[in-house]
Amino acid sequence: MVKRIDLTRRGALLAAAGVGAGLAACSQEAPRFDPLPAPEGPFKHGVASGDPDQTSFMVWTAVTADGDVRATLEVATDESFNTVVERREISPREGVIAIDGALPVKALVEGLEPGRVYFYRFRHGDEVSPVGRTRTLPEAGVDRFRIAAFSCSNYPFGFFNAYRDAADQGDFDLVVHLGDYIYEYGYGGYGTADAERLSRMPDPMHEILTEEDYARRHALYCSDPDLQALKASAPWILIWDDHETANDAWRHGAENHDPETEGDWATRRDNALRAWHDWLPVREAEPLKARYGAVEIGDLATLIFVETRLTARSEELTLDTFPIPVESDPEDPENREAVQRWRDEVIGDPERRLIDDEQRAMIGGALNASVQAGKPWRIIANQVLMGRLEAPNYLTQTPFWLRTYMRLQGGFNWHFAQRTAHGVPLNLDSWDGFPADRERLYQTVRDAGADIVVLTGDTHNTWVNDLHDAQGNRVGTEFGVTSVTSPSPFETVNAPGVDFGTMAEDRNAEILRNNAWDKGYTRLTLTRDELIAEQMILSTIKDREFSIRPDSVWRVRPANGGPVQQVERLG
Repeated sequence: MVKRIDLTRRGALLAAAGVGAGLAACSQEAPRFDPLPAPEGPFKHGVASGDPDQTSFMVWTAVTADGDVRATLEVATDESFNTVVERREISPREGVIAIDGALPVKALVEGLEPGRVYFYRFRHGDEVSPVGRTRTLPEAGVDRFRIAAFSCSNYPFGFFNAYRDAADQGDFDLVVHLGDYIYEYGYGGYGTADAERLSRMPDPMHEILTEEDYARRHALYCSDPDLQALKASAPWILIWDDHETANDAWRHGAENHDPETEGDWATRRDNALRAWHDWLPVREAEPLKARYGAVEIGDLATLIFVETRLTARSEELTLDTFPIPVESDPEDPENREAVQRWRDEVIGDPERRLIDDEQRAMIGGALNASVQAGKPWRIIANQVLMGRLEAPNYLTQTPFWLRTYMRLQGGFNWHFAQRTAHGVPLNLDSWDGFPADRERLYQTVRDAGADIVVLTGDTHNTWVNDLHDAQGNRVGTEFGVTSVTSPSPFETVNAPGVDFGTMAEDRNAEILRNNAWDKGYTRLTLTRDELIAEQMILSTIKDREFSIRPDSVWRVRPANGGPVQQVERLG
């Protein structure tokens, strides 16, 4: 299997051979484990673990101290540390940047038992860190496995109540973050309108560019008590989207990067990725921009995580490339022909890429091994929406007062609404802007005889999508995970009582559910017979007192070599 992060060798070999050790179920009734962060002292940024496989995982902390910043790591099989399986001294990476005296340290813990819970902590002098709870992935015999999926966590825009709720649950086997874990903007930029009122000001106050800037922003996030609690409660696997570097990042630049005033793109990108790797419990990718791979969840599932921003992505198309004036008659045959040609030849250009051939080969290898091993589930952790999403015709579907308001305002919203009368994709930054590459991915899925469940972030909306290829063959199901805090694009449109989500559902056969407003996260429970997805939404992100409920609950059944099953709504 081709891969860039060596998480998969042991699991992939076991999957291909169809062997296992007959371990008990990975998800059993577990006590709540919600350590309080240390507000002061050497470990005020908390502890974390991540990138688990069957015999190892990463552990992380940051040490704030004068002089010697070495820490002693202890890993045990019990919370009281009566049975310590590893104790060793660890030091910061040479050259790592200190943030107000804090230096991140991390270590790979190896030689562990599959499917087992471990506890870890760090010591610095007489000080002891909070205790973290983590686990290795199982080899076989898995009856149940729970995943919490998150995306788009903008610190200044609100409280991380979604993280808090997941930490309070206390029984997730794995946390998956689908990108936009941090945001690059400074005060006064995107998502900072309530920062002062909520006492959640960005640090640094300006847009981040240097390695120190990015590290300081990560340190700010690591100071959040709700994020600390969830990091300490379960292992994480993270992928980045664009805001870990800059908005709408692609292989050679970003929408929010001006080379004339902000310097070389590759330098900024590498600054961001260096800080990302230093401040998270992740294995080092080689090169840093190529973080993709797969892990095996025993004989139950394969989890594939992809990279769609920095290794291969073509520059995003914008609606500035639209071939006719926005006020043109959508019924005119010449206008229709021009728009269709634009869709076929510009958007549909087969040279446009999100992933390269090497990454696609990795995906194909992981899918094939999973199917051959008889695993019921193949989950793809993915950055941007995969389902087909045509924009509703906002000139006919919105009320008269809203159309009038948009027309009088002018600008982007009105011009976009005019274009929707001609039939355009809602979001060209998603897989809809790269349809040829989506078909290549779907062909890889078909070649493996696989069905897939896709977890997607990016949109700040909740989605449930019934995925089909261009020939109408069902490929799998996509669960779009709403944001932890980041605002929905529709929050910029002052339209009380207008349900943009229902419009999207009515316009698109693949879209079964779209909540265009609420914040939260997604809970997945996997068994051999079904996958249950709960799309959880919060009452508020503007107050630490909140309630949570499911927006909707869905069941997917595995194909098991037969037809790909349509997702069913349970509630």
